[in-house]
Amino acid sequence: MIWYVSIGLAVLLALSVPVGAALFILGFGLDAFFSPMPLMRGLGQMVYSSSDSFLLIAIPLFVLLGEILVRAGIAERTYATLDTWFSWLPGGLVHANIGTATMFSATSGSSVATAATVATVAMPQARKQGYDQRLFAGAIAAGGALGILLPPSINLIVYGFLTQTSVPQLFMAGIVPGLLMALGFMIITAILCTIKPEWGGPSRSFTWAERMAGLPHLIPVLLVFAIIIGSIYTGWATPTEAAAIGVVMALGIAAFYGAVTWTNMRAALLGTIRTTSMVMFVIVGAYFLNFALGATGLNRALSGFLEGLGLGPYGMLLMIVLMYILLGFFIETLALMIATIPIVVPIVIGLGFDKVWFGILLIVLIEMALITPPVGLNLYVVQGARKEGRLSDVMLGAIPFVFVMLVMVGLLIAFPSTALLFAPA
Repeated sequence: MIWYVSIGLAVLLALSVPVGAALFILGFGLDAFFSPMPLMRGLGQMVYSSSDSFLLIAIPLFVLLGEILVRAGIAERTYATLDTWFSWLPGGLVHANIGTATMFSATSGSSVATAATVATVAMPQARKQGYDQRLFAGAIAAGGALGILLPPSINLIVYGFLTQTSVPQLFMAGIVPGLLMALGFMIITAILCTIKPEWGGPSRSFTWAERMAGLPHLIPVLLVFAIIIGSIYTGWATPTEAAAIGVVMALGIAAFYGAVTWTNMRAALLGTIRTTSMVMFVIVGAYFLNFALGATGLNRALSGFLEGLGLGPYGMLLMIVLMYILLGFFIETLALMIATIPIVVPIVIGLGFDKVWFGILLIVLIEMALITPPVGLNLYVVQGARKEGRLSDVMLGAIPFVFVMLVMVGLLIAFPSTALLFAPA
């Protein structure tokens, strides 16, 4: 059965079958060939029980929040402001890419949306000012990956839903690793562009008056982030309620900039429907596949196999980390999370590791999958925004940032307090 699931999923994804549909097809196959009971009769209950959680309402709300802010031009204003503050560093605008992705991640909740937004804003500047296309594009892909680590993160909501973990704790746990990783991206950029100055484009400087003049443009993003996280952290609002507050604030910001138009709101709602439908289709498909795996005994067999290896807690953890790195090359990130969490998390908890801490470690590994070929979604998103050159350039440009993510994985394992500083167990 393991070979059926592994090879079947690889073949279906290679045939460009949508991830959610591929998960359903595998579940139907398990029912037809391996299950001793008619699992299809429980399909209706599976679909309902996997999508009736109040927590999941936060997903379309956070997506809508990001969509509205994009239409309000917040990304362009943030990018222009960070350009004035970071362009003197080795790497110039590459740091603005990372900074804008970090700030937009704090309102978007989606890595793909963050990468697409920043790429659309930034790529014309790369061509105009003569930056190395590989490093420039790779930084956008990597910076976009922060969208699923920094709160509000759709993937952290999904993890909390599947593992019955506190989403507010997960949100707080993602802040320090997310900011440290953004800082690591900037450090590796500065090092590379010091060694190879031609990669960083022209160094530009701005007056303090120009820098200060742009700071008001950062207020909307910081204000939305502060109120969402503050309301969750203080217990004043649940993640779903905080998402609704964020949408109202986003509408107010869009109105302030004169961006509340029929065209913009229609585009924001359509974008929200597309993204939410994709996420929920994957969740429901993976939920049915996991039900089928459990009914056929594969979950128990795989858990028994891992436990039978006789490894210690950290040896087993290393095996799990390697497994996610390898699977991340070939499986779409949300599907990878949903398909493996019901198997892996009970093992991790049994080894004595904290569930919140492991959620952050898992998300960092999932981020790595977003920028590693052949399935790294952010690579394709950035290449689509470039509209020129080869995809291999984006892949090569992302390699230095993969190393930063590996360092973060090591840091989280060596110092769990990195994630638990604001979210104690």
